[in-house]
Amino acid sequence: MSRIGKKPITLPQGVTLTVVEQNVEVNGPKGTLSFTVHPEMTVTVEETNVIVERPSDTKTHKTLHGTTRALIQNMVVGVSEGYKKQLKMIGVGYRSQIQGSKLIVNAGYSQPVELDIPSGISVEVVKNTDITVTGIDKQAVGEFAANIRAIRKPEPYLGKGIRYVDEYVRRKEGKTAK
Repeated sequence: MSRIGKKPITLPQGVTLTVVEQNVEVNGPKGTLSFTVHPEMTVTVEETNVIVERPSDTKTHKTLHGTTRALIQNMVVGVSEGYKKQLKMIGVGYRSQIQGSKLIVNAGYSQPVELDIPSGISVEVVKNTDITVTGIDKQAVGEFAANIRAIRKPEPYLGKGIRYVDEYVRRKEGKTAK
């Protein structure tokens, strides 16, 4: 039994959810998100609760049940509160800046790395080394933050690289002298 799928989703104040056939659209103070539900899943709205139901207890229906409920929950949280990922650059000469709709990152390579900022996401650079990615789509925010981190992953010996603010990097001991 899907424990996640059985939980009803409560809609916060100012958020509306509409279901037209298999399309779910969530409107809130921060924006609008839409999602196409699998044809075998049913989504019903009862006052301020949203319930996702499955037709049977087969393994595929159970996995779809929990996943569908989690995706709708993420959309509700996104349009009401939004999502935020914070990254920190550690290293000599590492810095970033925003020019127009591009994020330019200097991370120890011979040329700066340029990333196009996707629509629906806002990026803020604080103190040249702190990057904040915000938006209403959890998947898009996480993917763009992961692309920034992939430019220079943190290495275990000196700790240099781009990491999430709450990330723990396990440090290794280097060569020791006799």
